[in-house]
Amino acid sequence: MTRRSEESTSDLTRRLGAFDSTMMMVGIVIGSGIFLTTGLMATSLPSATWVLFSWGAGGFLILAGALTYAELGASFPEAGGQYVYLREAYGPMWGFLFGWKMFLVNMTGSIAALGVAFAEYAGYFFPALSPRNHLIHLDLGFGGGEAALDISSGQVLAAVIIWFFTGLNLLGVALGKSVQNGLTVIKISILVVFGGLGLLAGRAKAPDLSFSIDGMGAGQILTGLGLGLVAVFWAFDGWNNINYVAGEIKNPSRNLPLALVTGTILISVIYFLTNYVYFAALTPREMAGEVRVAEKAATVLFGPSAAGLLSVGVLISVAGALNGAIFVGPRVYYAMARDGLFFQRVGRIHPRFLTPAAALVLQAAWASVLALTGGFEQLLVFAMFMGIAFWLAAAAAVFTLRRKRPDLPRPYRTWGYPWVPAVFILTLAAILLNTLIKRPVQSLLGLGLVALGLPVYWIWRRKSPSGG
Repeated sequence: MTRRSEESTSDLTRRLGAFDSTMMMVGIVIGSGIFLTTGLMATSLPSATWVLFSWGAGGFLILAGALTYAELGASFPEAGGQYVYLREAYGPMWGFLFGWKMFLVNMTGSIAALGVAFAEYAGYFFPALSPRNHLIHLDLGFGGGEAALDISSGQVLAAVIIWFFTGLNLLGVALGKSVQNGLTVIKISILVVFGGLGLLAGRAKAPDLSFSIDGMGAGQILTGLGLGLVAVFWAFDGWNNINYVAGEIKNPSRNLPLALVTGTILISVIYFLTNYVYFAALTPREMAGEVRVAEKAATVLFGPSAAGLLSVGVLISVAGALNGAIFVGPRVYYAMARDGLFFQRVGRIHPRFLTPAAALVLQAAWASVLALTGGFEQLLVFAMFMGIAFWLAAAAAVFTLRRKRPDLPRPYRTWGYPWVPAVFILTLAAILLNTLIKRPVQSLLGLGLVALGLPVYWIWRRKSPSGG
């Protein structure tokens, strides 16, 4: 594969500045995870100190990843991001498998999950729209089986909101980025105000920051820390998605690294502050297993009415993450189609709106199916293992490409090379090993989802005029 120049990357136009790119990155990452994850982490790691350490360490590791991906993005400033890096470093099959997993599960499943999360919080104000309000029950049992399909009003709302934001992004990059900028500024403001007022609230108390955990030895703490980092990575998921739209960023050699690093630091600070406030309101035992930990903490700190106000904030936060995910995802399918590894129509740009319209529509259609069937829930759990594996593989591409293509123009070089990418890669490898040991079934099923793409790749390769 040959590298395209910054000026002739594709038919996509460069309309995203440094601020737009940073807001896109931050808006995609901060969704519902920060409002839900900590209570689940406290189940296996019942310690304010170690949970906060997990968030701090996770932010540091993601920063190492951002610094690494910045070199890749500046070297290949075109649509596709991680797909392109894997393709260039290891061959088209590996790029395809990443794109296959992303379309089948990760991006579309995340969009479906965000749509249902939006409906969940909308149901707080309008119960008729809640996912618990069932509309249709279909008995799918065959030969005495008990399979059934339940569709709720919340799932229908999820599909509607997915198509709504898809329509906005289809109408042009300018509209999509304006919506993203506005929603991201609002959500950052809400979290900063929540954190600041939470620290000043009269009911706040200093969290217990001791390192020891009653009944847990060092080995158990390390295992809990590994699982905690997986949860943190889930909350940070999407940190590298801005690379998918490198073909639409102005001066990508400067603005892409700037967005990655600035965005990661901003998110890390917000996440750490928010979690500190949680522990100023609740003990680890009180929040263990609590899904809506943010609402519970807000109720303790500010009273019952605060839960409703925070739900509005979560609704806005989820909407921003949903819009951002819908914006960036189709750029990967577009790049695959341009390489002859996906439907040809997906590689075309709308002549009026200059957006990958067919890719947007296809993504919305599959995400809606996942939302309506509820099929995304287990798929996302299975895919997280392989998601981290592909982070590792793309980061390792920095080493591979420096050896394989030493003359490749590198407007930005990873700060702290080779130690920064090495720390990121080795830590991810340890987390993958820990996950494989502790959750072997889910890990192997994730591997199986990716392996299903192999026969599909060979079909596309045979169809492609260039042979893939």
